[in-house]
Amino acid sequence: VQLQASGGGLVQPGGSLRLSCAASGSAFSSKSMGWLRQAPGKGREFVAVYNWGGGEILYANSVKGRFTISGDNAKNTVYLQMNSLKPDDTAEYYCAAGRWRAVIGGNPDYWGQGTQVTVSS
Repeated sequence: VQLQASGGGLVQPGGSLRLSCAASGSAFSSKSMGWLRQAPGKGREFVAVYNWGGGEILYANSVKGRFTISGDNAKNTVYLQMNSLKPDDTAEYYCAAGRWRAVIGGNPDYWGQGTQVTVSS
């Protein structure tokens, strides 16, 4: 499975961004895809995960109600719509795929490259 992430950038507090992660390769549809993030000087943090098979979704408490993850089967792409962004959301965001628990646990089977999200006035 190959993952290609895009969509990061600089945004003011309260603003919005949408991240995309396109997947290719064999059997990705049987896997879960999601996002992890890492801020400078901090550990890796789970953000959200989407299961292709059953459509299950899980969010970290820190983003619940502000971020929305969704999947487009036709494009093999998962999106992360981020609203009401806060400076604490500043981090490198990584697309991840694999087993459901592996993504949530921060040790996915597959990684995409990171995309920087900076929330600052």
